Amino acid sequence: MMNKFPKINFIGNKEKIAKWITDYFPKDAESVFDAFSGGSSVSYQSKMKGLKVISNDILEINYLLSKALIENNSTKLSYEDVELIFSGEPKEGFMFKEYSEVYFFPNECKELDLYRENIEKLDSEYKKALALILMRRAMIRKMPYSRFNINWDKIVQLRDEKYSYEKYKRKRAYHNQSFKSHFIENVSEYNRAIFDNLKDNLSINNDVFNVLDSIEADIIYLDPPYTGTMNNYFGFYGMLDEYIVGKKLQPFENNFIDKKTSIELFDKLFSKLNNFKYWYLSYNNSSYPSKEQLVELLEKYSNNIKLVEKPHVYKITGKENKKVNMEYLFIVENSNITSKKELSYERAELWGLLEFNKCIYKL
Repeated sequence: MMNKFPKINFIGNKEKIAKWITDYFPKDAESVFDAFSGGSSVSYQSKMKGLKVISNDILEINYLLSKALIENNSTKLSYEDVELIFSGEPKEGFMFKEYSEVYFFPNECKELDLYRENIEKLDSEYKKALALILMRRAMIRKMPYSRFNINWDKIVQLRDEKYSYEKYKRKRAYHNQSFKSHFIENVSEYNRAIFDNLKDNLSINNDVFNVLDSIEADIIYLDPPYTGTMNNYFGFYGMLDEYIVGKKLQPFENNFIDKKTSIELFDKLFSKLNNFKYWYLSYNNSSYPSKEQLVELLEKYSNNIKLVEKPHVYKITGKENKKVNMEYLFIVENSNITSKKELSYERAELWGLLEFNKCIYKL
């Protein structure tokens, strides 16, 4: 049976066009660095193509998505693991103290605190990652609009099935299903998504600018937040990171929000890609800079640039009128690639640290 990417619910996820993107990857490529991995759909499709995948994201929960589905080649959750996660009595912890009647009802927050404590009892880092992304799925299914930037009064209103039916002609009963029922409903699908592509894949949790000099891969795939669109990813999903670590976090700096600095930021990004032979950049016609401006920037670094386009609708829950965007894929062949022999000692040392980091987590 062919492996299938599980349901994730992530704004900007490329699940529907991941195959279209990776079909443009060159035949001679053996590895890819997914620098803004997000929902991991392009990483997953790359893994299915047999490439060695290195994925990175600044959000902890996105890193765990990749860790569970990309780096992990075989570990799955058993019936006994699920029983352990849902054993015991709800308790007052971080979620109860910080998010009661903010995103969930008090009793639901106490359940989440129990489950988080129990997940730490699992005997594998991959099992913990898998359990946390399944809990993420459960939390998002219960959350109207599938993102954590809705005020409490609106959440209560939208979780009222009578109101929801009158307004949207759907009861949306899944908002009121238990976390446990959502988790169990999805665990088999997530387990089936795990497979071994016989490559030593790696997941990283960092700001992309901190790791670019230390990564070696044939392809770099860039899917940065699209400036001028819904791209406040910490605002949407940062609470999930807080649930993982059990404390409030400061939002990370998302420079791609600001149109005033976006061209400068893209130029800075492109200037650091000399160690990759092939560059792939996703963007769309609703974002800034324009495709013409991006081509002009890329021409500073290569005269071999190709642009392909595809109509694509990003499904934003709560938006009645779905806007059809034109998705862009910029393909660049780098003729100035830095050879392995030219790697600095510092860069080689950084790569060693990443490999060491992987050894800590991989069982």
